[in-house]
Amino acid sequence: MTKGVRVTAVDCGPLNVEKGILMTGATGKIDVPSSVYILEHPKQGVILYDTGINFNVADPEAAAKYWGPGMREAFGVKMTREDAIDRQLINLGYKLDDVKYVIQSHLHLDHAGGMCHFPNATFVVQKNELRYAWWPDAWPGLVYCFNDYKDTRGFNFLQVNGDVDLFHDGTIKLISTPGHTPGHQAMIVRLENRGPVCFAADTAHLKEAYQNMAPMPYDWNTEILSDSYTRIRVLENAGVPVYFSHDPKDFAEFPSNGEWAD
Repeated sequence: MTKGVRVTAVDCGPLNVEKGILMTGATGKIDVPSSVYILEHPKQGVILYDTGINFNVADPEAAAKYWGPGMREAFGVKMTREDAIDRQLINLGYKLDDVKYVIQSHLHLDHAGGMCHFPNATFVVQKNELRYAWWPDAWPGLVYCFNDYKDTRGFNFLQVNGDVDLFHDGTIKLISTPGHTPGHQAMIVRLENRGPVCFAADTAHLKEAYQNMAPMPYDWNTEILSDSYTRIRVLENAGVPVYFSHDPKDFAEFPSNGEWAD
């Protein structure tokens, strides 16, 4: 462990998806990552920000049962079994029980699929996100997968409500950024050498969408989303780098696969 927090990114579900699914009005197909961030905290141990797509989705037959018929094809899933978060961690030299905290930006099927691997971790989720995921509205509910969390009732959930300094040491701050979902949360990490960095998850799916204040078709509330875009813009205007979980350029520019930002 270093003196401060360090972070690396892994892609836990590469997709080749219609751009219009990620940004209203866009056309064509685009290759995007499903980013998961692995953090090492000098006092709190290994922390995940999101858990990616479930390992079953790597297999077309298993995916049809897990996600439902046609969903894998609709999202252009390109993942292999090695892309799932459990294998990613093992390949980087971790044991799954090394993970002490899992911070879920939200509980959509491309972010909560690996929850099953960490029954002994503390899951940090916005209270209203957890409740909404269990009984979502019909249209936004298409991108929740009940199989991701149906067996987690006995897990240790730390249900937060709004902004929180997670360890009260300034290293990891969670900020409420609803709109894409009711309880979406971004994460600000204070790195010793880089300063603060914001991981904005699906506040926007592409930086282009964020820059143009454009929603995506499965956003829960576009008016509230606009306010969250502005929250992120305030950080960016203050010089805080912002990384979105599905933006391919953001993933390419951030240290990944065991290369660390610290």
